[in-house]
Amino acid sequence: MKKVTHFQNDSLTAKLLDQQDPLKEFREQFHIPKRNNKEVIYFCGNSLGLQPKITSEKIDFELKKWAEKGVDAHFDDDPWIYHHHKGKKAISNLVGAKIHEVVAMNNLTTNLHLLLASFYQPKGNRKKIIIEKGAFPSDYFAITSHMKQKGINPNDHLIEISPDENGYLSTEKICHVILTAKDTLALVMLPGIQYYSGQFLDLKSITNAAHKVGAYAGFDLAHVVGNIPVKLHEDQIDFAAWCSYKYLNSGPGNVSGVFIHETHGNNSNFPRLTGWWGQNETIRFKMKNYFDPIPGVDGWMLSNANIISSAAHLASLELFEKVGIHELRKKSVLLTGYLEYLLKNNVAIKPHINILTPENKSERGCQLSLYFYNQGRRAFDHLAKNGVVLDWREPNVIRVAPVPFYNTFQEVGRVVDLLNQVFV
Repeated sequence: MKKVTHFQNDSLTAKLLDQQDPLKEFREQFHIPKRNNKEVIYFCGNSLGLQPKITSEKIDFELKKWAEKGVDAHFDDDPWIYHHHKGKKAISNLVGAKIHEVVAMNNLTTNLHLLLASFYQPKGNRKKIIIEKGAFPSDYFAITSHMKQKGINPNDHLIEISPDENGYLSTEKICHVILTAKDTLALVMLPGIQYYSGQFLDLKSITNAAHKVGAYAGFDLAHVVGNIPVKLHEDQIDFAAWCSYKYLNSGPGNVSGVFIHETHGNNSNFPRLTGWWGQNETIRFKMKNYFDPIPGVDGWMLSNANIISSAAHLASLELFEKVGIHELRKKSVLLTGYLEYLLKNNVAIKPHINILTPENKSERGCQLSLYFYNQGRRAFDHLAKNGVVLDWREPNVIRVAPVPFYNTFQEVGRVVDLLNQVFV
């Protein structure tokens, strides 16, 4: 078989790339939606990942336990009371953390509130929070609500960093704003990947700048985890949270993940909102109203795990353990690079779009955000009519996300061919 050493704008290249893909068999592990009895081209994993075929088996297993054992399933040989421990190794591998620094619990916005309750502690002159201009609404609402509850006026103390005209936020600009804020800054909270532009931020440099002025640094990694490998422990990130229904393929609205660096997690006096599931496991069921937190992030848990939804999460994590995030990333760089190549080398399409997502591979995951100067909605509707599932963002952006777990190079070529039909 001829090995592809560089991209070409022809159907044979896509076919060869698929044949040479070492991860190609994993597509068969997912349910691909159909329209008119034909599989769609699903490029929307940045909004909701596809269902692994083993998900129903994992859920059915827990339903059977419930049916057969009832409450006793909490304490049998595979006890529900320790269910949240099951995914820790897989999660820690995905985000570059120690096992006691990560846990799956609640949902994303709930976890952001819990983290803000701990890490936003305005004192004296140190009251300000830095976010990006145009932050995802849930992040903005969570942050401003904590400021207001603490009597801090966001109009005076919320610093919003504006991107350039292409939606790009340079690391230099972010760090400059942090260093300029000096000892007035309490917290930097930014996305790992900006949802609109698809830009992956430099977490390490931003964290270093925050620590230099005595502030905490936390990140919403909703578009990062399962997409790009990160090193949260090594890079000294203070905290992070993410959902599991995008690249982690755990189902709509499913459980969120949390990271808290052991520097804070092992501090029993660190401020937090508390619940009985964060209580020392050896005394939890003695029902004493004295809180002795579990060391690590588990000390932030409020309640026992939702077993049914957690089973779906574990199903997806099992696949990630089989292939590894670094192998997925290798394919993702190639797959997204191929999409970029075809778009930039199509004479009909190129004049009508601006790719907002950075060209630098280290500054993006598998999403490309295409800004349309005109006919964007027409292009979106044409793609949808022809069985392509994508994401539209007002006023004129299509987010295209070829996911390495289940998307193919030939699908990328087909999408570009369909887009070409709009402009020829």
